[in-house]
Amino acid sequence: MSRQPLRLAIMEAERILAEAGVASPRTDAELIAAHVLGAERGKLMLTPLVDRQVIEAIGQLVHQRAKRIPLQHLLGWAVMGAVTLQVGPGVFVPRPETELLLEWGLEFLAGREHPVVVDLCTGTGALALAVAAERPDAEVHAVEIDPTALAWARRNMESSRVRLHSGDVTAPDLFAELDARVDLVLCNPPYVPVGTAVPPEVGEHDPFKAVFSGSDGLTVIRHVVNLSARLLKPGGAVVIEHDDTHAESVPELLATRKVLTDVEDHDDLAGRPRFATAIRTS
Repeated sequence: MSRQPLRLAIMEAERILAEAGVASPRTDAELIAAHVLGAERGKLMLTPLVDRQVIEAIGQLVHQRAKRIPLQHLLGWAVMGAVTLQVGPGVFVPRPETELLLEWGLEFLAGREHPVVVDLCTGTGALALAVAAERPDAEVHAVEIDPTALAWARRNMESSRVRLHSGDVTAPDLFAELDARVDLVLCNPPYVPVGTAVPPEVGEHDPFKAVFSGSDGLTVIRHVVNLSARLLKPGGAVVIEHDDTHAESVPELLATRKVLTDVEDHDDLAGRPRFATAIRTS
């Protein structure tokens, strides 16, 4: 069977994905090729020639990606911090932007022994598992309301110390046993205003309730702010991801709770407002 240059297959994949409007065609083409070969992306060029079967397998995945099926659904995984998560239809796909929220949280925990951490709206379990991987001394709780997302989280947490809960962040008694005990609350909630145009990967494949949250995108966040004020111990912190139109509104919501101070908003790597933080006063 004739062998063909892998480089040319990746270039063709990139062209197809670019024409389909995929935001990162080169990256996606290389990740698909690496997935088919079972190789690391950085070592692709160590395999200059591949069999026709490999070219065909790459082409099949590329054409699916060109239909704007999320890359993570095709690969079956996504990364958050030091952990790789199983993902697929029915659960929100973790995004690279959330890595900055995670980094802030881990830096905040530095020097705290045996911290208690809560991940609200956990989805795949990404933030909870990433914190648990970096802080084996932490007591980590995660909560999710959607049954399908819970199933994905259970799968990812099968051999983890994270304590997974089925619950609603809008419930007034959620985590009552943790009142004033928590060092860090993390939350990547649904926050996109209903009616906002989103990419097909989001609008057609992420669960609606994991993305959109009322006409202003703040319906769930309002509850998260109140819940965080109740859960945090003095000196504890909350960090909430938000829409890039919420640079003022989410900090304002945090500031309405007098027990929350040092309210700040933070940009992502593209310079867009992405998450807000606050500290529980003593």
